[in-house]
Amino acid sequence: MAKSGPSFSCTECGAVHKKWTGRCDGCGAWNSIVEDTPLSSGPASKTLGAAKGRQIELTTLATEETPPPRSLSGVDELDRVLGGGLVPSSAILVGGDPGIGKSTLLLQAAASFARRGLSCLYVSGEEASAQVRMRAQRLGLADAPVQLAAETSLRDILTTLDAVRPDLAIIDSIQTMWADNVESAPGSVSQVRAACHELVSFAKKRGTSIILVGHVTKEGQIAGPRVVEHMVDTVLYFEGERGHQFRILRAVKNRFGPADEIGVFEMTGGGLAEVANPSALFLSDRGQASPGSAVFAGIEGTRPVLTEIQALVAPSPLGTPRRTVVGLDSGRLSTILAVLEARCGIPFAGHDVFLNVAGGMRVSEPAADLAVAAALLSAREDVALPPDMVIFGEISLSGDLRPVGQSENRLKEAEKLGFSQAIAPERSKITGGSGMRVRKMPDLTTFVGDMFAAG
Repeated sequence: MAKSGPSFSCTECGAVHKKWTGRCDGCGAWNSIVEDTPLSSGPASKTLGAAKGRQIELTTLATEETPPPRSLSGVDELDRVLGGGLVPSSAILVGGDPGIGKSTLLLQAAASFARRGLSCLYVSGEEASAQVRMRAQRLGLADAPVQLAAETSLRDILTTLDAVRPDLAIIDSIQTMWADNVESAPGSVSQVRAACHELVSFAKKRGTSIILVGHVTKEGQIAGPRVVEHMVDTVLYFEGERGHQFRILRAVKNRFGPADEIGVFEMTGGGLAEVANPSALFLSDRGQASPGSAVFAGIEGTRPVLTEIQALVAPSPLGTPRRTVVGLDSGRLSTILAVLEARCGIPFAGHDVFLNVAGGMRVSEPAADLAVAAALLSAREDVALPPDMVIFGEISLSGDLRPVGQSENRLKEAEKLGFSQAIAPERSKITGGSGMRVRKMPDLTTFVGDMFAAG
């Protein structure tokens, strides 16, 4: 096979020529014909070869663009987690445990969007249309103008979406989708990757927002390849304990808004009801002061949330004491116990330790360290902390207390709920605008000595 010769193109208009000439036939410019250098060397079947693509348009960081328009659902907690509303052409992945309420939440969201003028299509791959209609009747959503389909064929779904062109399409779930060009069973890694790629590409090209429901593994991560979470714009986790009525929608990734934002819902007989003030709800069962209880002033996303941390310390009849944790990282508990023993001389070796975050909330920020230590010491010494006190601060391995962010917002939320005093690290940035009495502690030893007359 004869080798192709060099190619020439015009730097002014991009016209391609077989040989060099002094004047471009396309635009008439002189001395604008240059020889094209190949993009990469080697055969075209293995490398990019000599063929060139189009030149993309470049902008600077100072280029101003209008923010994308958003559609509000009317469910404030959902709009908060989405960053202020639904963005057109966005792809959203929602994961959660089986039976936690993902389908219920998305059906309510679809009905709310549809009643506000958006055309919505709900595609169920796990349930029949009759089952979805029964749920809609139970939730009082039968009159919502939501289009419904029960299908698993990706080709048929994309064809329908291209014909209907809805503003919002909900796919429940991505693990049930089946692409006929992939030789594997539905739910496999290749099928999930292919289905997600096709649906996200459709969303970007046609202007339709896509919400995908994803199964989770026993570790709580979204099942399937990790690349699926990279493809979509927003990843939401629907959390909650089956024994509690509270459900938390948490954003772990959001290209159009803040991550780690949460929305709080309450599971009722009529579906999921949004909770406007989660702090008051999580603390609603607090009665009189009791040992082993401490109130932590935390930050979830952009909002302050107060939660109660409960601890129980009891002598252990076992050679290896038990450590049971609900709502917190077990490794963090082990670290706090080690610091209390090494820096303050308070042993927990012969005691079982049970720790729980009331209401089914999950706390992940290090600012909860001091509240956890206070609850543990209160339970061990059988001394109740003042009921009007909130605690926050990070404990270092040396026993020092490190300041945490947004201290003033934590105090304002606590004051709004009737708390009058707080314990915070010494270097916390507090201007004094709050009406609360703040006691600043330099280290854990000082905290133990002042609060429990020990250390």
